[in-house]
Parts: sequence; C-alpha cells; structure tokens
Amino acid sequence: MASVAVVDMSNNKVKDVELPPLFASDVNSHLLYSAVVNQLANKRAGTASTKTKGLVSGGGKKPWKQKGTGRARAGSSRSPLWRHGGTVFGPMPRDYSYSIPKKEKRAALAAALTAKVGENRLIILDKLSLAEPRTKQMAELLQKLGVSESALVLIASANRNVALASRNVPNVKVLRMENINVYDLLKYRYLITTQDAISAMQEVYGK
Repeated sequence: MASVAVVDMSNNKVKDVELPPLFASDVNSHLLYSAVVNQLANKRAGTASTKTKGLVSGGGKKPWKQKGTGRARAGSSRSPLWRHGGTVFGPMPRDYSYSIPKKEKRAALAAALTAKVGENRLIILDKLSLAEPRTKQMAELLQKLGVSESALVLIASANRNVALASRNVPNVKVLRMENINVYDLLKYRYLITTQDAISAMQEVYGK
C-alpha cells in the first residue's frame, strides 16, 4: 500500500499514513468509462418531446374529396408531408437511466481514487475547518496547498462553513463522502480530503 503525507491547513507535514486498500486498485479505463456513461445517462431528463400527426391540433377534416380533383389524395392537413404537420419518429419522453452492478461501480470508484494517488493529486489534511464561511479563507487555503487547478473537496460530514466558503471559488466543489462519484473524481484535477473521510470511505466502499 502507498504511503502519503498528511498536512495541516498551512501545508506543513504532520505525518505519513498508509492508504487503505481502496486506494491501491488497478486503474481500469473501461470501468471508469462505463461508470461515467452510466452516471451521465442517469442524469438525463429525457423530456424531449415532439408531436405526431395525431397530437397536432386540427387536421380532423379531410382537405378535399378523395377523387376527381386531380390532386394527390389527402386525409389530414396535419400529415407529416404537410407544413405544420406532425413529426415522424421524433423523440418522445423516456427514461435513460439504467443500473450497473454494485461490484463494478465500487471497482470504478477505487480505480478513480487510485488514479489520483498515481498522479500525485491527492491531498490529505489532518482536519478541515474554517472559522467563517468566507470565500477568501477557502481561496487562501487552496493557495497554501499549491492548488491552482480545479479541486474536489471531500468531507466526512456536513460542514457549513466549508460549503459556503467554496461556493464562489471557481472550479471547486465540496462533496460529502456519501455522495462521492467517479464523474466528479475524474472531472476535478485535485482531490482534497481528510483522514476522517478516507476512513469512512474505506469502511463504506472498501468491502
């Protein structure tokens, strides 16, 4: 298992810790791809809708008689061939969500966490607490930690000050441990978390 440094909020090293097995998995790109596609599909609203000729208002009267006019026969002015007519095989409301095996989902999560370790993008704090919910304090913390790119801040439990202080910081997202997901782990360059959150993750997802 890999050993990483635990730092305080001033980026001073406190100690070294051994990462749990959850952070020492194989980085399977196919698993990561499958998990991300599943998550994005589950987020789709599926509300796109069009009207067939039976749903478009009007068109109940036959435009002209069947024979004798010299024109092609027509039964409705809402035919898809006509202007203002209905749509053929257009999108209708549907559910795009589907499930993947729990074992596969956990393996993908472990792969994403392991990738962060391999890229040296994992920052573990001994604790994360802000005196006030101020954006300036979160910005200063990120500067001290040397984080100049996007970051996912993973906390073990609700932390109002940290959540509010991060809202206006560009490319920073605060997530509670139980909401961790592969998409956000891959989207944000850095993962900032605490020892408590890592222990909780191992307990919940490392089984």
